[in-house]
Amino acid sequence: MSVFMRRAKVGDLDRIMVLERETFEDDAWPEDAMRRELESPHAFYLIAVDDEADDESARLLGYAGLLAPKGGGQGDIQTIAVAPAIRGIGLGRGLMHALITEARRRHVAEIFLEVRADNPIARALYESLGFEEIGIRRRYYRGGIDAVHMRLTVPPAVARPAGAGAAGATGAASAERVAIDSRDTESKR
Repeated sequence: MSVFMRRAKVGDLDRIMVLERETFEDDAWPEDAMRRELESPHAFYLIAVDDEADDESARLLGYAGLLAPKGGGQGDIQTIAVAPAIRGIGLGRGLMHALITEARRRHVAEIFLEVRADNPIARALYESLGFEEIGIRRRYYRGGIDAVHMRLTVPPAVARPAGAGAAGATGAASAERVAIDSRDTESKR
């Protein structure tokens, strides 16, 4: 499998809608709403594809969308979906990182999203990325399921000179890493 992400196009709409309906069933967006999202200059949608898949219908592995008008200061994660067969390998995290990076490029200070209260895996992903719960929207989803409203204060980009980090660490940082590694080794025994 060879997975890569690219900007979604209207030509991807049919495949996106198959995954949308498969993932969200009763809460799936109508096709015309998704088309408007893909065409919007304020939206940024990515798809993840397996370009080695022989079956065209198996190529789309996931998609995600951000609505963030440039200079607006705020953005919304509109949707994210990963094909059931590929869940658990970090593709959702990769899509989210890409959306957060794009939000930063658009000078967005805060990103918001809603997630089903009965989806602990997605909630854990968002929390691990720094999103925090800011409220509940009662009976937001079909079937009376609440939505957890979350917010991320977009962190600044981290830039390090070449050679910085684990491979280029020296002095106290290197000694600290050795001490941490020793504790890790002992805790695994």
